[in-house]
Amino acid sequence: MPNIKEYSVEELHALFAGLGQKPYRAKQVIRWLYGRGVRSFDEMTDLSEELRSKLSESFSLNSPELADVRTSSDGTTKYLWRYNDGNTVESVLLKYRYGTSVCVSTQAGCRMGCKFCASPEVGFARNLTASEILDQVLFAQLQSGTPIGRIDLMGIGEPLDNFDNVTRFIALVRDPLFSPGGRAKGSAPGLNIGMRHITVSTCGLVPQIDRFADLAIPCNLSVSLHAPDDETRSVLMPVNNRYSISELMDCCERYYSKLNRRITFQYALIAGVNDSPEQARLLAGLMRKVSGHVNLIHLNDTGNGFRAGDDRTFGATLLEHGATVTTRRSLGADIDAACGMLRRRTIEKGQREVATE
Repeated sequence: MPNIKEYSVEELHALFAGLGQKPYRAKQVIRWLYGRGVRSFDEMTDLSEELRSKLSESFSLNSPELADVRTSSDGTTKYLWRYNDGNTVESVLLKYRYGTSVCVSTQAGCRMGCKFCASPEVGFARNLTASEILDQVLFAQLQSGTPIGRIDLMGIGEPLDNFDNVTRFIALVRDPLFSPGGRAKGSAPGLNIGMRHITVSTCGLVPQIDRFADLAIPCNLSVSLHAPDDETRSVLMPVNNRYSISELMDCCERYYSKLNRRITFQYALIAGVNDSPEQARLLAGLMRKVSGHVNLIHLNDTGNGFRAGDDRTFGATLLEHGATVTTRRSLGADIDAACGMLRRRTIEKGQREVATE
């Protein structure tokens, strides 16, 4: 049965009209789904038993179960969600000065094979649906009791490898909840998160970036670069064997020219691998080509043998050569907050993932 959370507000209104119901019934259901996180239609007590029965016969909710939760001393919270088929994914709630962000997964597993990441080590199971991605946001907010102001699609999986479901998720997030006079026009269902507060990350799938640019979705794009030369990047990120740095930079130029939005390039510093002064100079040159911004990341220890590089020295070299640089604040190190680590530990303990694709 289709999950009712896959429907936009407009589609829900049409659905209820087809059932002979007044439009306000759709609003009631939306409040139950997005305001209270109900897990069954029986909990929607202001609907008639007949309507609840019709909905139960025709639609599912399939809300995830909270399989594990860990809270860091710095306030970061990591959730492990288990879906009905047994697959698990992670999301991370991060608290910053400007508000609270949630980093969500888009796939159960990952096909990209990046050497410094824990996600690929236990394989790929399947794509997540739009509603399964949305549930991570909704239930993190409900579990924490904290309003979420930003969404980062930077968890397990490659978002643009799950293109249709990710763009559907974004459409649901930007869908107006109520008409003017109720909630502010343009607000998301129970979230009120604008497109400029949503970031989609990619390892560099060139055709999908071009396709994403053609949709002109006004959210932020983040590219995981992690090396400025093909030799190093191909070792760290197999995707570079398919799309070279030159091809990726040309694609980023096209993206910038279409949307006039600067791209952030994520760069996890790995000692002795991608942190030399020459690599900093090469990276600064790439940023001049695409008007990009570098976000340096302190590498988390995922047990793969890599050590974190010196972000201060590398960052200073970037600045000397005209690059715009920030350093991401490191959070959640004491709770395995790096992408894929909690899922990996769960699977190693015998919690089997179920491949459905």
